[in-house]
Order: sequence, then structure tokens, then C-alpha cells
Amino acid sequence: MSEHTPPTEQDRQDRAIAAFWADARIRGKLNRIEVYAGQQVSDTLPPPAWSFGADPATADELLELVLAGRKTATASAYREYEQEARGRAEEELAQGDTLVRTELDLALPEPGLLAILLDGAGAPRALVRITDVDVVRFADVSDEHARLEGEGDGSLEHWRRVHREALAASAPHGEPVDDDTLVVLERFEVLVPAQARRAARAHR
Repeated sequence: MSEHTPPTEQDRQDRAIAAFWADARIRGKLNRIEVYAGQQVSDTLPPPAWSFGADPATADELLELVLAGRKTATASAYREYEQEARGRAEEELAQGDTLVRTELDLALPEPGLLAILLDGAGAPRALVRITDVDVVRFADVSDEHARLEGEGDGSLEHWRRVHREALAASAPHGEPVDDDTLVVLERFEVLVPAQARRAARAHR
């Protein structure tokens, strides 16, 4: 980008995330070198940034639950990671690389990884660290996990209803969501802001 080219929306977001990370890694009392995405990287490189849900309104709603200390867990479809892995494998083949692995290289989340949570407008609002990851059948999600997700009345019944709809909506080829559908369950702790971290402790 030349000095005469106005910054794009992506440029502005990247700068906001970089500034948030520079401040958050100090306020969160992180080590100078953090490990995420399976690699050691410079402390100047922000961790992945993402928002909850499929639209800005849902992103804001669920983020507010995090900031209020009510939400310290989330869930996603296992098949999304499979699709991403297939896409990477196909891209490697298209570039002429030879694949020697026999299984898909799934980039599942891992305990210790950091993430920056964005609001519906794409602004960075919180820094979290994953503490636990489990892959379970839809039917085996526990009452405790539903409570930690903090949505609705916190019941497993509400969790199943909402997530059955959300997982079905995100399925690319209309795959059904049934008791055997695999889901990736994550638990996380809020590092920044401090008030959200304190609120989460009060909700335990």
C-alpha cells in the first residue's frame, strides 16, 4: 500500500487487532513467547481473531455473555475441521505437492492456544486461552457444558435445540444433525479484560 492509497477496512481491522494484542499481552501477563497454532511465534504476531456465530448480531450477543462472565465454553462441528483439512489437501495437490499422509491433517484447537474475540463490527474485545478440548457425539454433550456456554436458560435442552439448528445451517451439503454428529467442545478462560475474568470466576 503506497502512502497515497487510503487504508482498507481490512487494514484498519489488522491495525486494531495488532494494537489490542500489544496491550493485551501486557495486561494478561503473558510470556514474551506464546504458543498457538502448533508453532512458536514472535510476541508481536497476534493470535487468531474470530467472532461467535454466523452474523454480527449473534457475535455481539455471545461476546456480551463472555464479557459478563456467563460464557466460558463454545462448540463447533467436527466436520468443519474435516472440510478445512480437505481444502488444504486439495490446494497442496493443485500446487503439485505430493501428499504422503494417509489421514487428514485436522487443525483442531488445543489447550493453551490463544484467541482474540471480535464483536459484530470486527473490533477486538477480549483475549481468551483455551483450557480444554473434547470431541464428542451430539448426544453426549453434558449438562455442565451447556451451562458453561451460558446461552438461554443454560439448560441442555436449550443447548441441543439451538445447536442442532446452528450446526444444520452450517452444513454445506445439507447433512443431517443427529445424535452421532461429532462436535468439538472448547472451554476457555478470559485473560483480558480483567473484569470479564473476575466475572467468570464469580459464575463458577
